[in-house]
Amino acid sequence: MDTKLLQILVCPITKGPLTYNKATNELVSKSARLAYPIKDGIPVMLEDEARKLADDEEVA
Repeated sequence: MDTKLLQILVCPITKGPLTYNKATNELVSKSARLAYPIKDGIPVMLEDEARKLADDEEVA
């Protein structure tokens, strides 16, 4: 994931920062507890496409 792009992108719900999870290839919003997928190198920043993080799931 391009670090410059990561600095620009924010969570569409909370407008908070995102972190990149290399293991799952997702952008994670800690405040919204959502993980946005990256498909073919393009972040899919839609709430309907995001995966809800489990309560016991670690957020890096």
